[in-house]
Amino acid sequence: MNKLLIVVDMQNDFITGSLANEEGQKIVTKIADFIRDFDGDVYVTRDTHTEDYMNTQEGKRLPVPHCIKGTEGWQIVPKIQAALDEKAKAGVVRYFDKNTFGCVELGEEVARKQYTDVEMVGVCTDICVISNALLIKACALETNVVIHKDLCAGVTPESHENALNAMAACQCDII
Repeated sequence: MNKLLIVVDMQNDFITGSLANEEGQKIVTKIADFIRDFDGDVYVTRDTHTEDYMNTQEGKRLPVPHCIKGTEGWQIVPKIQAALDEKAKAGVVRYFDKNTFGCVELGEEVARKQYTDVEMVGVCTDICVISNALLIKACALETNVVIHKDLCAGVTPESHENALNAMAACQCDII
């Protein structure tokens, strides 16, 4: 079995920064513990914008600068970064910077490495988690994608549930 954990956008700006999310704050310790206990590769996505964010389509629709590369808000939450640093010693951690919701490179890498099982945690369930889950299903249809619903947080609890239902309809397992 070839297993992969994907940690989606657990960055300061989504947890305590410019787009702080109380639901996201509740899952930080649980995700850090899950990373430490996971037996397999770990990929981490980072929402990554530049100083011209407000001139982009996303910036015009979500006019809150966030995850500007190199800033404190762009960094992974310290408690999760510590768990990732422990895993990195085994050479199983890789980072993917993405300038949009989903990361095509991530989906292609899952297919190329022929992961049989992909487990996903992180934020925001209703934006970046769902985008990446569906990209993986598109790139690697036979890969089993599992979403840990209690280790994900949406913009709102309602949008979190809606995203979980949509991913279930697209043959992701929700546990």
